[in-house]
Amino acid sequence: MNFGATILDADGFRLTSDEKALFREVNPFGFILFARNIDTADQIRALCGDFREAVGWHCPITIDQEGGRVQRLRAPLARVWKAPLNHAAQAGEHAERAMYLRYRLIAHELHALGIDSNCAPMVDIAQPETHAFLRNRCYGNTADTVARLGRAVAQGHLDGGVLPVVKHIPGHGRATQDSHFDLPHVTADLEELEDTDFAPFRALNDLPLGMTAHLVYDQIDAAPATISAPMMDVIRENIGFDGLIMTDDISMKALSGSLGDLSRQAIEAGCDVILHCNGTLSERAEVSNAAGLMTDAAQTRAERAIAARLTPENLDTVAAEAELSRLMGGQVYDG
Repeated sequence: MNFGATILDADGFRLTSDEKALFREVNPFGFILFARNIDTADQIRALCGDFREAVGWHCPITIDQEGGRVQRLRAPLARVWKAPLNHAAQAGEHAERAMYLRYRLIAHELHALGIDSNCAPMVDIAQPETHAFLRNRCYGNTADTVARLGRAVAQGHLDGGVLPVVKHIPGHGRATQDSHFDLPHVTADLEELEDTDFAPFRALNDLPLGMTAHLVYDQIDAAPATISAPMMDVIRENIGFDGLIMTDDISMKALSGSLGDLSRQAIEAGCDVILHCNGTLSERAEVSNAAGLMTDAAQTRAERAIAARLTPENLDTVAAEAELSRLMGGQVYDG
């Protein structure tokens, strides 16, 4: 089966007949959920079933469930977490284990709802100037810390049967603007980036899925990384990441141009899959037609990612929460 080179969204709690028809036609690699798709546990499971029935296979369904500000599932469907940077700081010397347990519990919640991918770990390095939209979503302010905690986060997902998506490759921490609305520029040279921003991604280059950063690295190319062939070469050759690369949301305002043109440019640059969020049905069709089917290399990476999606072992959630509480001195959750 050749996969469409897209990950798409839906309008509401269940698929419409038009959405089903489009998804059946374009066969996206997977889907992503947002707050508008979330009501009850049974409804989420039914929607995941709709997606998979439409494409005719058990496709990956992902979500942004970092904990903290970026958390699509909330109580009573899921635990409500502190921001990752605060969580790691509170755990102190136990941060590695505490982050593993946090994301093992998140994976447990997701898997029970039919969701088997999550847009984490986020291994961007927190800098003093990092924009507020990103800073407390980071895990630390050094490459070594972020890499270690990112590995723990990834393993928590994998042990829970959920595919981790490492982001924002090759590093978003130097951004002083919010890429949802503006295009950030990074002026650091390649040698400095290799020692800092790129290092956590190099340490995690064996993970199955990655997401691009909508940033311009001025010393490497004038185009944003998502649509830059030189930046894709950096990701593949310098960082050594050979997992499936999806774009960050192709509709974010950091990028300029039509959705179709941007999708084609991203595929031509070397991205494997176009992530499109928050669009109309016609926009989803435009992106899907522009992206087309996966290249042979992307198809191989996609099949390898799917093979990494394992059946989780049972989790004693009471014991996991008790251990996490001990490591953090209580006050595990937000609020």
